[in-house]
Amino acid sequence: MANILLVDPNEIARNAMKGILERGNHRFAARATVAEAWEFLRRNVSVDLVFLDLKLAGEGGLALVERLRGDALLKLMPAVIYTATANREAVHRATELKAQNFLVKPYRDDQILAEVAKALADPWRNRHFEEEKSFCAMMGYKPDQLRALLDELRAALESAPAALLEMARTKQAEPATARLAKFAADAETAGAWGVVEVVNGLSGRVESGDWVALVDDAAALDFAARMIFARLNPEVVPEDFISPEERDKAAEAAARALWFKAPEENRCPVVEWPKLAAQLDALSGCPVIDTVAAVFQMAATGHRSSLDPLMDLAERDPGLSAHLLVAANQIRRADDALDAEPIENVRLCVSFLGEIKLAAIAAGLVKAEERRMEVPPCSWTKFWMFQVGVAWMARYTCRYLEFHSLESRAFAAGLLHDIGKLLLLRLYPVGFQAVLDHAFRTRMPLTLAEQKFLGCTTREMAAHFADHHGLLPSYAAVMRWVDAPSQAGDDAVLVASVSLARELCRQNHVGWGGEISPNEARPIADTPAWQILGQRIFPSFNLAKFEAEAHAECRELKWNLHGGIKLVDDEDE
Repeated sequence: MANILLVDPNEIARNAMKGILERGNHRFAARATVAEAWEFLRRNVSVDLVFLDLKLAGEGGLALVERLRGDALLKLMPAVIYTATANREAVHRATELKAQNFLVKPYRDDQILAEVAKALADPWRNRHFEEEKSFCAMMGYKPDQLRALLDELRAALESAPAALLEMARTKQAEPATARLAKFAADAETAGAWGVVEVVNGLSGRVESGDWVALVDDAAALDFAARMIFARLNPEVVPEDFISPEERDKAAEAAARALWFKAPEENRCPVVEWPKLAAQLDALSGCPVIDTVAAVFQMAATGHRSSLDPLMDLAERDPGLSAHLLVAANQIRRADDALDAEPIENVRLCVSFLGEIKLAAIAAGLVKAEERRMEVPPCSWTKFWMFQVGVAWMARYTCRYLEFHSLESRAFAAGLLHDIGKLLLLRLYPVGFQAVLDHAFRTRMPLTLAEQKFLGCTTREMAAHFADHHGLLPSYAAVMRWVDAPSQAGDDAVLVASVSLARELCRQNHVGWGGEISPNEARPIADTPAWQILGQRIFPSFNLAKFEAEAHAECRELKWNLHGGIKLVDDEDE
């Protein structure tokens, strides 16, 4: 694999060259002018070959080759010149400058790849060093000893320019000569003849008292150090040649190391709460799974006869519901003419926002990647099934127990109660995976794993998000206290309804609700939720009948969700 630089401002030429090189499994970078190319080459010692256009703006392509040939180290860099039309004079000059080839456009795959192969057959950087095997045999070195000598020379050269510049400023000829002589001797010992040539050139500047030129040329020592590093570490990819895909992979690997190794390296929590809270506050809305967002965007921008399809989509998705509730109530609060209660029903939010605002909202949804949620047994589908199941069973519970004023709110609260996992998935997708992986491997309750990695739970994240973004306080209470409804104060009944719905869905295995190991089924009477709800029903209430019918309803719901049948509530028809 070679690192190739193309010097050509033409976008079509760049795309053509990039495609050819990618098919040959080579890396590619492009610059438009001689000045840009020279700066790139001085920064990237790992360039293997330069392709350049003959006619460049300002200085022509031959000017770059002339610069290369005048540099102590880059003079060996191979260059292939391209032109749109043959030019005998230019060919003659290119030959004088020892260009690797002079070709006529358009590009041809076989020609391009042949030139790359030619450059790789005798890499220019290697010609600045003795061949390792023969040099070790001649000097009595072992390969590791030679590499150690080169690495010591590299380290010394890296720190040299600053000291040399100070000597040039104060015109200290003797110390400068002594230091350069040491570099030359060490370079000879290590077989780094390119470095010897650079150092000898600098020594000549000192001897002639040309301190200005010495200052200009001192940077060559740093370039020589980087050339040695490239020789010792050929597997290192130059930053400018890393593709976006590779960059993503590298970032992913770094993030995985940061999160997955945190417990064994005693770096927990990985994120401190002040930073996490600031990130939650900065979100413009609740994250929506990318595949769901795409469907909603299509529906919001397409031609339709009513808003019902958008209502159905929003009402069945936790992220969309939260996002639209936030958006609608922000607009409602900003309208001084409206002095009314907040909107708590997502279908009403869709109606309130209308087509134009919904299309704008759809275009700006905050997204989280579905694929990141695939941490078996967790998946987006299973998570979604559980949220919808809890919403449905929370409303069912309120209806059965005749808490009719809470039915609509219970459905929305059930759907939203665990959006903290979506928030974590958006902010730290690898963190989400690491938390679940650690909980599964260690059989640790998920809330404890969250506290270990985050210093808080995703429920606390959700409640903070709800408070900051203006969701109903009762929804925030459900997020915060769903596992401890007795602490929910005035919202205890609503919280208990959602808490009981969670218990029913877990016992009937409706999707995945965050459990790490199967919970033992317990009677409704023994749940914390029933300690609240049981106090608000008539003494004659038949709990056994309710329990049997609730489980039957939950099993029917599970079948509907698995079968992909559209859920329709009798009260909605």
